[in-house]
Amino acid sequence: MQRQGSIGGSAAIRIRVTGGLLLVAHLALVAWLMLRPLDVPWVMPANLRPLAGIRADLALGWPEAARRIGEGLGLLAPLGVLLPMAHGRLAVSRLASLLRTAAAGALISLGIALLQTGVPGRVVDVDSLLLNTAGVALAHLAVVPAGRSWLRRRGERVYGTAALQEEAPQGRTPTIPRVGIAP
Repeated sequence: MQRQGSIGGSAAIRIRVTGGLLLVAHLALVAWLMLRPLDVPWVMPANLRPLAGIRADLALGWPEAARRIGEGLGLLAPLGVLLPMAHGRLAVSRLASLLRTAAAGALISLGIALLQTGVPGRVVDVDSLLLNTAGVALAHLAVVPAGRSWLRRRGERVYGTAALQEEAPQGRTPTIPRVGIAP
């Protein structure tokens, strides 16, 4: 029995495996970038006030602010596409998919921030958590709905409509009447 909204057999497996491999590769790259020790003479204190770092970046001027905010948005943005790709479902609620992906991105960003507390030269910044989560959500909104609709159209053309729908139920499960206790 196929899962509801999944693509035909081998295509779904290929998409899930590709998504899973790319997800692992991206997370390994992010871990390498964000969890390396920095050799710095001094470290800024942790930023625990939301939007304070973004305001400070905007005070630096246009090109520097755009670079710093873009880095924050772009670091985990591929997760917005890779997480749904690894999940492999086509017939899901857009809002539920967005919320699930953004929550996973926020948890991954929080995990990175917590791991950075033990790395020399790295400090916690709540704005990076906000920007990373926003980047995941924006990438999801920009790519996933169009990709799912393209895959659904392709699946209908290649596999027929029945391949994209859950199999019809086969009726009630038969029950065996209980036998009473003998006298």
